[in-house]
Amino acid sequence: MSPSVLQMPQTKYAPCGDLSLAYQVVGEGAIDLVVASSFISHIELGWTVPEVKAWYDQLSSFCRILLFDKAGVGLSDPVPKVRSLDDRATEIEAVMDAAGFDNAVLMGISEGGPASILLAATRPDRVSALILCGTFALFPVGGWDELDRSPEEIAERLRGTLGDAFTPSPEQLKRLLPMGPLVRSDWGTGEALRILLPSVRSLAQLGMLERMSASPGMARATVEAVFRIDVRSVLPTISVPTLVIHATHDPIPVQGGRYLADHVPGARLLEVEGHDHAPFLTDPDRISSAIEEFLTGTHGAPHQSHRALKTVLFSDIVSSTARAVAMGDERWRALLQRFNEVTSGLVDRFGGRVVKSTGDGHLATFEGPTYAIRCAEALQSEAESLGMEIRAGVHTGECELIGDDIGGIAVHIAARVMAQAAPGEILVSSSLRDLVVGSGIGFEDRGSHELKGVPGHWQLLAVDTRGPQPGSPEAILASLPTPSARSAMRRSDRAVATMARRTPWLLRGVARLVPSGGGG
Repeated sequence: MSPSVLQMPQTKYAPCGDLSLAYQVVGEGAIDLVVASSFISHIELGWTVPEVKAWYDQLSSFCRILLFDKAGVGLSDPVPKVRSLDDRATEIEAVMDAAGFDNAVLMGISEGGPASILLAATRPDRVSALILCGTFALFPVGGWDELDRSPEEIAERLRGTLGDAFTPSPEQLKRLLPMGPLVRSDWGTGEALRILLPSVRSLAQLGMLERMSASPGMARATVEAVFRIDVRSVLPTISVPTLVIHATHDPIPVQGGRYLADHVPGARLLEVEGHDHAPFLTDPDRISSAIEEFLTGTHGAPHQSHRALKTVLFSDIVSSTARAVAMGDERWRALLQRFNEVTSGLVDRFGGRVVKSTGDGHLATFEGPTYAIRCAEALQSEAESLGMEIRAGVHTGECELIGDDIGGIAVHIAARVMAQAAPGEILVSSSLRDLVVGSGIGFEDRGSHELKGVPGHWQLLAVDTRGPQPGSPEAILASLPTPSARSAMRRSDRAVATMARRTPWLLRGVARLVPSGGGG
């Protein structure tokens, strides 16, 4: 298909659990490309923006592109709670399944990047290459309360975490910090988005995009979740070819892109001159050419990996020997058989796989930590109903895939974490806390431990089963009114949405009348 005649494709819906996700497939290129964008997204409205259409025209000359609105955003179903990184990675797979993309290049833009990173690490069989645009492994602002601190104080904190080379300057942070209060108090006016897209001069256009992308409550809760993103521990496990793209003067500091390129094995960095957060506004011709060169050079030789990021769950029945003596061999074997069946059913329910039985416990793997922790909680409950008590340990790390078995240091760490757990306790390594933001899972600090046979000291956390904690994204959402997406949208916005579906060319004509400093 010629790029010049590319038209807005049909919007379809992909099932994702109980949710429906809006998606589109456009282009007939040889390479399948999935775009995981930010929460500022409305896949039909996007086609009315000349720069966006021109960008996809360029990419579609060599790609078949899958676009989608994540849950709670744009045309997809609203959600009652913030989605975790596990959830977001699952959404990407759901739209891939619906569109028939068995194996694809994954492009993560803005806060769509961390979920893309997680999926590339856990499912290298489905991701042939990774492109990361304007994104980060650790968001530079750590929470709403930090917005009241000076840029110098925040830079000093980051310097202790990231080192000098990857720490944004106070001047960069000063540019970014006002976005938080604008999201919290002025969402829908366009002021927040103007920080990210300074070359777009029409505040009315930006305000409409804010309103049609997300409700005020969803915007606030999503930004709260972004504050907590930290996928640094995942980066060394990525085994697919990776291209990192970042504008030098992006409001999301370029040091985030440099950190990704430095810590993902073999990653390439393309740093372009520009001030906008969106790639279609910052030297799009150069970026699309670099993407084409990157993909056409790697597409013919898909990567085959025997290693992948997995979440490992070890469970163990407390005082099993004493119980076996008290019950007698026959009754004990019957109870064990029943618990094995329960374990198998629950692991399957949470999308995991039982790798092996350890006699009085189990080793299972999951694609993400949220599912592993929820499964451990369910196992605890079922064990109690059978008159037993278990302990569990969970760790996420790179595993060797050995047929139906797994190996590697991550497996040993998970076993050692479990060994530190008290009866009835679920212990996790500290890296998991950063991967389950938005899940509603809370933790209690259990201090630093030496794990037998594992180098270094490990910070361990116990899963807190009391529910969402004050200040969490879920608590924020729960405190907000929940009008329907339609009732929250202005009448003029609904008219524009109708025009976007029926006559996108007309809106593009109108958009050209608005001065813009971006290229297209």
